[in-house]
Amino acid sequence: MERLTSRLVEWLKDKAGEAGAKGLVVGMSGGIDSSVVAILCKRSFAETTLGLLLPCHSIPDDTEHARLVAEKFNIPTETVVLDSVYDSLMSVLPPDGREHRKLAESNLKPRLRMATIYFFANRLGYLVVGSSNRCELSVGYFSKYGDGGVDVMPLGNLVKSQVRDLARHLGVPQVIIDKPPSAGLWAGQTDEQEMGLTYDQLDTYFTTGKAPEAVRRKIEERIARNAHKRAPAPIPPF
Repeated sequence: MERLTSRLVEWLKDKAGEAGAKGLVVGMSGGIDSSVVAILCKRSFAETTLGLLLPCHSIPDDTEHARLVAEKFNIPTETVVLDSVYDSLMSVLPPDGREHRKLAESNLKPRLRMATIYFFANRLGYLVVGSSNRCELSVGYFSKYGDGGVDVMPLGNLVKSQVRDLARHLGVPQVIIDKPPSAGLWAGQTDEQEMGLTYDQLDTYFTTGKAPEAVRRKIEERIARNAHKRAPAPIPPF
C-alpha cells in the first residue's frame, strides 16, 4: 500500500506540473473515496491543497466526517453551504411529476458543487481532483458534469476494496471506512441500493471477469447505457 501511495502522490505531482498548476483542490464529502483523495492531495502538495466542504441539504454526519479527516491530516478547508443556491434554482425550474424528476433534482447538487470547486480552482490556479473509483466510472455511477467534472481521477483504476485497503493504510477514521457508501443525494440513499449491485459484485467482476449471469448482465447493461458519460461529446465524422 505504501508503494501504491507513493506512485499516486508522484502521479498527482506530475499531472499538476504538466498543467502548470500550483496545487490541488478536492471536494470532501465525508465518504471513504474523497477522504483517501484528500489525504493523497495533502501528501502531494503539503502547502497548496484545499479541501472544500459543500453541503447542499446534506446529512450532518457527512460534513462532520469531512471535518474529522481535515483536522486529522491538517488539510486546509473552505465551507460553502449551497442550500439556498439550490433552493433558488429549484424555485425557477418548472415543477412536474415526471418519472425522472427526483433524479434530475438530485443531480443538481453535484453540478452546483462542481461549479463551486472550479471557482476556487480557477482563482487559485489549482487542479480539480476527483474521487470516483473504477467501479463507479465503469458503470457510470456519477453525475455527468457533476462529480464526473474534474481534471484528474487518482482512484480511477482502483476497485472499492482496494480503496478500502488504501484508506486503512492512510489512517482514514474507521467510522468513515465502515459506513455504507452513499452519494448523499437524499436521506437514506446508498450507492448499492441505487445501483442494484453491491461493490463486492462489482469488484469481483472488474478484477476477475466473473459474475453470476444476472449480475453480469446488469453490470454490462449499465456499462453500455452510460458509455456516453465516459467519453468526450461526439462530433460528426465529416
